[in-house]
Amino acid sequence: MSTPAAVDAACIFCKIIKGEIPSFKLIETKHTFSFLDIQPTAEAHVLVIPKYHGAKLHNVPDENLADILPVTKKLAIALDLAIDSPEGVGYNILQNNGRIAHQIVDHVHFHLIPKRNEQTGLQVGWPAIDTDFEKLGKLHKELLAKLEKSA
Repeated sequence: MSTPAAVDAACIFCKIIKGEIPSFKLIETKHTFSFLDIQPTAEAHVLVIPKYHGAKLHNVPDENLADILPVTKKLAIALDLAIDSPEGVGYNILQNNGRIAHQIVDHVHFHLIPKRNEQTGLQVGWPAIDTDFEKLGKLHKELLAKLEKSA
């Protein structure tokens, strides 16, 4: 059974999907819509969005997320980003959930951001902390129990 496509009449991305707001569309499938970002961090910064409106990732049914990464992969190849070497051109795939996580538009969206040089593209800081292995082990057991219940 197919999940109905939820839309939010006030959502800018829902309006783009419906064609009410123009976009530079790239790939459209039954469940996915992709287009060039108009406020890019790098040339050819692309947004890939589910056609189902959900504010956060957990709000979107799996069926509506099934081709997000295959579409993103096709776009990375088309953008000449699929270089089989750790050196040179790269790319980031970014998806934020909630204001505290830097989400601005309340419709799930994935950024495909080319990283061709140090000056453009995603700039990341990673404030890693030392691991307390005893606490990590307890967390692991708690998560496994929750996952088993949800299976």
